[in-house]
Amino acid sequence: MRHHWLLAIVFFAIAAALSAQNTGSKFRFYGQVRNDFYYQNRQAYESSEGFMMLFPKDKEIDEAGKDINRANSANLFNFHTMLGLEIKGPVWGKVQTSGQIDVDFRGSLNGSGGILRLRNVVMRFRWDYWWLSIGQLGHDMGHSLYNETISLNVGAPYQPTGRVPQIKIQYNNPAKFLVAASLVWQAQGGSVGPNGRSREYLRNSGIPEFSHKAEIHNAEGSLLGYVIHFASIRPRLQSDEGYKVNERVSAFNLQLYGRYRKDLFTIAAKTILNQNFTQSNTLGGYGVTSKDPITGEQKYAPLRLWQSWANVLYGGNLRGGFFGGYIKNFGASKPITGIIGTGTNIDQMFTVSALLSYTSSHWRFGFEYSLTKAFYGTNDAYGKVKDTHAVVNHRPYATVMYSF
Repeated sequence: MRHHWLLAIVFFAIAAALSAQNTGSKFRFYGQVRNDFYYQNRQAYESSEGFMMLFPKDKEIDEAGKDINRANSANLFNFHTMLGLEIKGPVWGKVQTSGQIDVDFRGSLNGSGGILRLRNVVMRFRWDYWWLSIGQLGHDMGHSLYNETISLNVGAPYQPTGRVPQIKIQYNNPAKFLVAASLVWQAQGGSVGPNGRSREYLRNSGIPEFSHKAEIHNAEGSLLGYVIHFASIRPRLQSDEGYKVNERVSAFNLQLYGRYRKDLFTIAAKTILNQNFTQSNTLGGYGVTSKDPITGEQKYAPLRLWQSWANVLYGGNLRGGFFGGYIKNFGASKPITGIIGTGTNIDQMFTVSALLSYTSSHWRFGFEYSLTKAFYGTNDAYGKVKDTHAVVNHRPYATVMYSF
C-alpha cells in the first residue's frame, strides 16, 4: 500500500517542479476532498465497501425462517477524495496539445488491493472543432449524459458507469452538435464470464468495443442525442472436453438521451436497450443456446434488458429534485441454459430518490434518500424471470465535499 502513496507523491512533486519552470507547458492542479455516509436496511450487491450500491440482495432464509439479508449496514468513507493535473502543452501548427491525469482514493472492487485508482489518463490533440483523445476517459454509454444524484453510484445500475482506455475522434461545435467514434477496451473490472468478472474475455476477442455518438445541443446545456455500441467477447478458449474453441458473445446496445435546461429548472432522461453490458455496472448477461456433442463448443445469446432513468431538479446554490430509475429483463431471443451475468434472476427493479444539496463557494453539502425495490424469481427457458417476489432497500445518504 505504501508504494501507491509514494508513486503519487513523486508524480505530483515532479509535476509541481515542472510547472515552476519554463517548459512551454501550463499546469493546473484540481481536485476534491470528500466524505460520504450511508445507511441501508438490507444487504446489497455493491463495490468498494458500499459507496456504489447496485441492487439489494435476494432473500436468504435460515433454519428458523429468518431472512439473513434483512440486516442493516452503514459506512463513512472518503474514497472519492481526488487529485488531478491538467497540462496545456505546446501548439504544433494549428494543433493544440494537452493532457490530463487524475487519481482518486477509491481502491479496487470491495476494497481489496491498492488505494489509488486512475480515473482520467488521456492525451488530447485539438484543431478547430476536431478532437483526438487517446487514453482512459469516460465510456460514451455513461458519460454522454449524467444525472445529478448525491450518492456516488450516479444512478447505477440504470446509468452505465466507468472510465475505459479508448481512442476517440470527435467533432464538437459547442453551440450546435457533436459527432464521435471510439475504439474502446476494458479496465477496472471487465465483463462477467465463466471465470468471474475479467478483462480477459475482450482481450482474447482481439476486437475492441466500438461506440458511435451524436447529439445536438446549445450553449445553455439542453441537448438530444444517441449512442450505438457494439462489443464481442470470447468467454472461453478451451471447452470442458479439452478442445480449442472459437466462441463469441456479440451484442449491440442502443441509448437515447436528452436534457432540457431553462433558468433554474433541469429535466434529463436516458433510455437504453441493453445486451450483455455487464462491464459497466449494469444488469445483464448471456446463456448457452447450443453445444457441440463432441468438442463441447458452445453458442450463446445475450439477455435483452430495457433500462431508463429520469432526473428533475430545481434551484441554484440550494438545489432539490428527484431521480427515478427502472430496469426490465426480457430474456433472450432463443432458449438458453447456463446463464452467466449480473442480476440475471431479477425480473424488474425500480429506484426513486429525493435529493437536496447546498453549494457555497468551494463547499457542497448534500442529502439523498433512495428506495429500491427488486423483483426476484426463477429463469424460464428463455431467461425471463417468473414467479417473482419483492425485496426493498431504504438508503439515506449524505455527503460533504470541498473542491479546488
